[in-house]
Amino acid sequence: MIDFNIQKIVPLCESFGLSLDDTAIKRLNIYGNMLIEWNQKMNLTAITEPEEVLFKHFYDCLLFFKNVKVAKGAKVIDVGTGAGFPGVVLAIARPDIKLTLLDGLNKRLVFLNELLNALELDATTVHMRAEDGGKNPLYREQFDIACARAVAALPVLCEYCIPFVNVGGQFVAMKGSSAADEVKNAQNAYKILGCEKPTLICENLREGEPRAFIVSKKLSQTPPKYPRIGGKISKSAL
Repeated sequence: MIDFNIQKIVPLCESFGLSLDDTAIKRLNIYGNMLIEWNQKMNLTAITEPEEVLFKHFYDCLLFFKNVKVAKGAKVIDVGTGAGFPGVVLAIARPDIKLTLLDGLNKRLVFLNELLNALELDATTVHMRAEDGGKNPLYREQFDIACARAVAALPVLCEYCIPFVNVGGQFVAMKGSSAADEVKNAQNAYKILGCEKPTLICENLREGEPRAFIVSKKLSQTPPKYPRIGGKISKSAL
């Protein structure tokens, strides 16, 4: 089994008040090993070198807790979760979170269900496209936080994610170096969908590796016409 040297990021996390106990460290190591093992038979990630997984996946996701207030027992949906980032990492660090992982590709959810079983974590996996989930009364405006990482351009992502957020909840987009430009292009989408003007928080994983968290509070219900069908969302972004 590969040792991902989780201890390297423990003091970094402690600097913003996040403690990774022995169980969390063990679970992150299991996650890394399963990610690399399953990646040999399906495309989960282009990042497979252990040090890169540690920082570009695990620490990247853990920075969420530095920049977003997550209440105890918060209902969180990870939209377009892919290999489980950031949702599974968030639940490893904070098992009190009530996590839902949504993805449109079932084979990814097969991996995630196996992963959750191995980690002994409770979470709900949903095989559904975001635009369908956002219309479904089981999920529409049912979450304290909707988050997404590396899914789509921000104006499109707003329409995918904001319908899941309850009034008073938060939409959190995790982005890279293009974040400032994306925020400018998405102002109209936030307003139409019921969110306040977003806050852009810039971070660095390591020197020269910019990351950003784009955080917005939901002020009012999303109009019933949104989200539109997928083709319209991407072809005519708000």
